Amino acid sequence: MYTIYVKFTCLPEKRAAFIEKVKETGVLAAIRAENGCIRYDYYLSEKDPCELLLIEQWESKEHQQVHVSQPHMDVLRSFKADYITDTQLGEVELK
Repeated sequence: MYTIYVKFTCLPEKRAAFIEKVKETGVLAAIRAENGCIRYDYYLSEKDPCELLLIEQWESKEHQQVHVSQPHMDVLRSFKADYITDTQLGEVELK
């Protein structure tokens, strides 16, 4: 299993709108239906209203790498800058 986190910094008051856009465009459903996707969940920071955490879990690193080149990811990239100012990525080591 391969798990990563993505920490987004959203524009002020744009966090909920970003999540809604990901859903209404069908991007979220398409990602969750991808081969090898185990988990793709957003978490809200209670402390920082501009922070959004995404946890992705895949059957393998290869599945996650295929994921980033899917057409629905181009859709996400087309509107991401309207909501997100910074993105930090990291791998999670589960034992």
